[in-house]
Order: sequence, then C-alpha cells, then structure tokens
Amino acid sequence: MTFSGEFFAFMALALVAVIGGVLLLNLTKVIHMIIALVFTFVSIAGIYVMLSAEFVAAVQILIYSGAITIIMLFGIMLTKHDDSSEAKSSIWRKLFLLVGVVGFAFAVYIGIYNLDLDPQPNHLYENNTLQIGKALYSKFVIPFELTSVLLLVALVGAIILAKKDEKEADKE
Repeated sequence: MTFSGEFFAFMALALVAVIGGVLLLNLTKVIHMIIALVFTFVSIAGIYVMLSAEFVAAVQILIYSGAITIIMLFGIMLTKHDDSSEAKSSIWRKLFLLVGVVGFAFAVYIGIYNLDLDPQPNHLYENNTLQIGKALYSKFVIPFELTSVLLLVALVGAIILAKKDEKEADKE
C-alpha cells in the first residue's frame, strides 16, 4: 500500500467524521452537539470532494450542515431535552452491546477485505454537475416540478396555520 496525500486527507476527514459522531453522542450541551454534527457533515462533504462529487458535496454542506442542522437545533431546543431520568444499564447489557459492536466491526472488516471486485472503467473526472443538471431538467422534469409545487403548498399551508394561531391569540 502506498501512502499518498489523498490517503492522508481521507484518513483525516474520516477521523474528523468519526470523532464528530462520537462527540455528538457523548456531549451534554445542545450547542456543542450541533457543532460536532456540523463537523461530521463538513468532513463527509470533504470526502465527497475527494470522490469528485462536487455537486453532492455542495448539497451536503448547504442542506445538511445548514438547513437540517438548524431544524434539529430548533427541534431539540423546543422539546424537553434535559430529562435525566434514565435507568441505569446493567453490566450484562453493556457487555452484550460491546460484543455486538465488536462482532459488527469484525464482519465489516472481513466483508471489505474479502471483497473481490473486477476493476471497472470509471469516469470520475467528467463534469458530473452538468450531467445531473441535464438529467434533472430532461428526464426528471415532471417529478422536479411536482416536488417544487409540493414544497410551495407546504410553505403556504404553514403560513396559513401560523396566521390562524396568531388570530386566535389576538382574540383571547
């Protein structure tokens, strides 16, 4: 195995993604959890860039690191998240969980290293954003437009529901 800059960049991005996921699960403050989640999403976008999927990387940053993270932050902040009434787990449950995680990791390791794929010609460095645009606006134009209409209807519905709640609050 040769060690290249691409290998080290992938390992660094993968390490940041895994550490962000572990921190997300172990941190207690909501803001810190969201920051760990953003680090995970951005590092995954970096891996997409390394795979020559620039459009997917841009969507990953815009949608997940931006919109989904804000929605999750609002959802967590508006719900009861300080509940500390967890039951203590027994040592047998922790041991069973450890055996399950180690077994899964071993199965993935065996599956990856015993995988024998024939080399396929790849077209990684073609203009994939142009290909996505052509496919979206030629073959899939009807579903694309239906999705935009559905999102518009959902937006108008949310505005109407918000106005109704506002009017009911004014009456009281």
